[in-house]
Amino acid sequence: MAAPEHRGLRAAAALATLWLAGCTSLAPDSGFEAVRQATRALGAHDPVWARDEAARLALDERVARLLAQPLSMDSAVEVALLNNRHLQAAFEELGIADAERVQALAWPNPGFGFARTKRGDEVEIERSLHLDIGRLLARPLIREVESRRFARAQGLAATRVLQLAADTRQAWVQAVAARQSHGYARQVMEAAEAGAELARRMAAVGNFNKLHLAREQSFYADAALALARAELAERQSRERLTRLLGLWGGQVAFGLPDRLPELPAAPRELPQVEQMAIAQRLDVQGARLAIEQAARQQGAARIGRLVDGLELGVMRNSSNEAPTQTGWELGLRIPLFDAGGARRALAEAQWRQAVARATALAVDARSEVREAYATYRTAWDIARHQRDERVPLARRISDENLLRYNGMLIGVFELLADARVQITTVTAAIEAQRDFWLAQAELDRALIGPPGLDAVAAIAAAMPAPGAPGADPH
Repeated sequence: MAAPEHRGLRAAAALATLWLAGCTSLAPDSGFEAVRQATRALGAHDPVWARDEAARLALDERVARLLAQPLSMDSAVEVALLNNRHLQAAFEELGIADAERVQALAWPNPGFGFARTKRGDEVEIERSLHLDIGRLLARPLIREVESRRFARAQGLAATRVLQLAADTRQAWVQAVAARQSHGYARQVMEAAEAGAELARRMAAVGNFNKLHLAREQSFYADAALALARAELAERQSRERLTRLLGLWGGQVAFGLPDRLPELPAAPRELPQVEQMAIAQRLDVQGARLAIEQAARQQGAARIGRLVDGLELGVMRNSSNEAPTQTGWELGLRIPLFDAGGARRALAEAQWRQAVARATALAVDARSEVREAYATYRTAWDIARHQRDERVPLARRISDENLLRYNGMLIGVFELLADARVQITTVTAAIEAQRDFWLAQAELDRALIGPPGLDAVAAIAAAMPAPGAPGADPH
């Protein structure tokens, strides 16, 4: 028979083993490295999670260096990913999700019961220790489900990075285009002001009738109104970009280029654009994974019906008039009022919903990417036509009229009237160039898919699986 101290050591070792088996560790850096790798694979800049003051200061220094030069599209995206506080708040969800995962995967705390009863001179003391066996038996399924939920939180963080990058690209295009249009509207305003002043002076000496004077003044008034609208559009687009970049104080004076980038030499040819969308769109892939998740939940619901409420306990009863009693007990709740039918019905409905949603998303994805590509190609054709046909033609007409003016065949106001026609052409060319870059950004977004809950699971599939570093090791 083992000595009491040996029995105590074995009991302590058993408790230590049980405690270690029930431990679940937090993921390294709350799984942020996996988020960074996923966004890098999808073509985005590396995001940075500022978890302390030193990291925040380092980001501020990097942002200051980027803001020292006029922001290109890529540098604007980098500033947004480093400095946007909404994105930093989204990264904090990783820490929250990781803590919830660890809590859900921890073994259930044992229950201890103590009772003291007295009958006459007999005093009986009862001690018991209980452990939820049902939760232990279901723990492998819980581990997988909770690990996947944590991966979905990582996927959500990654999709927010992609969303911010896409929004920043479009906001940058809008801001630069508005800046370019504002500059041109100012030139038009100056020309209209000079024409109106010339008409006023000529009318004052009797060389200009009231009708022509009114026309010049009307053109000047329209130019002033167009300048005000262009100035407001530039301010609004710049403020939207400022919000996405997360800038404030002196940082809001950041510089932008005066003109949009030139058109590419040729548009992208994507004959298999629908197949590309089905293969790589995040929302479609996420919907497929959601079907698998719903199927696993169906299995968990069936097993949970069998083991729910099953408990195992050990007890030790002592009395001052009888030997100490030890033993074990098994408890099972009777499914009298809740037999688990609603839980199974819920799992089955969720599975059918996932299948229907995946089918609908595939149909929508094909249509959206066809529309985005058609818009992109048409925008390139229009912008090229404006650049290569209409603008040179308007310039040629202007040169011919200038020759006619120098030959005293037309007057100054006929020359100014021709310049007004050019205003419409140049403005349309700027807008066409802007529409092309916006269409390209929208095509890139359509090929990846709109970030959302349906896209989260697709990125989550690239995260560490259960049993990998950062997942539950037990």
